[in-house]
Amino acid sequence: MDPILLLKAAIMGVVEGLTEFLPISSTGHLILAASLLDFTGPMVKVFDIAIQTGAMFAVVWEYRDRLRRTVTGITHDPVAQRFARNVMIAFAPAVVFGLALGATIKAHLFNPVAVAVALVVGGFVILWAERRHHRAYGERDLEGRRHARVESVDDMTAMDALKVGLLQCLALVPGTSRSGATIIGAMVLGFSRKCATEFSFYLGIPTLMGAGAYSVWKERAALNAADLPLFAVGLALSFVSALLCIRWLIRYVSTHDFTAFAWYRIVFGAVVLVTAYTGLLEWKH
Repeated sequence: MDPILLLKAAIMGVVEGLTEFLPISSTGHLILAASLLDFTGPMVKVFDIAIQTGAMFAVVWEYRDRLRRTVTGITHDPVAQRFARNVMIAFAPAVVFGLALGATIKAHLFNPVAVAVALVVGGFVILWAERRHHRAYGERDLEGRRHARVESVDDMTAMDALKVGLLQCLALVPGTSRSGATIIGAMVLGFSRKCATEFSFYLGIPTLMGAGAYSVWKERAALNAADLPLFAVGLALSFVSALLCIRWLIRYVSTHDFTAFAWYRIVFGAVVLVTAYTGLLEWKH
């Protein structure tokens, strides 16, 4: 195996793990990183989706106790049943819209310029949502929290889950961000910042593992045994970097909002647009 290809796969794995759970679009960053690295082709499109599974394993590991309680209590514990029901309700819209629109979106919007536009627009949406959230929930209490309508994932209703699931479908557009759509969308719906972030983690488990498995199966003809080391490196580094990111993000949202990520999106997206239209960088599709 070409060591340069392995290095590119390693970089892509780190990019995926560090961006999957932040509201800055992992898919968008992977498209941009692949363009800069000249890491392209049919196999790479499958690779980008498949390595998201590594990030999801990080969620499974970090929240293994909660997930274990849910599995063991699914037949008798109302809390476990409600939690599992809400995750599945929120997951369902992504299946429907993904199957219906996924191929069309990939054909027309999986390019650096479209990603950059979505990054900028999403950044302004986050700024608006954060101002709205600050106005709606007032001053912090003595423990630094804001009291919202939904403080915990166990407080969610089925309708809350459905609304978050529909918002997640916005992330079919690359550059929008699955985490951004679910976290910021849930905050607009009245979730606390911590609750919105944690539910986004949980919802990512079936969403991204399902997308990864479906993509690998559908595009299996583009793969061969020689690609296994690339996938192994990408998955491993995605897992490690995502685990570090999850632990950092939970601490971060307890005392900060998402304004910094909004400005990052706006500035980064603007840089991509300027370099694309001036020819300073050649962004490959």
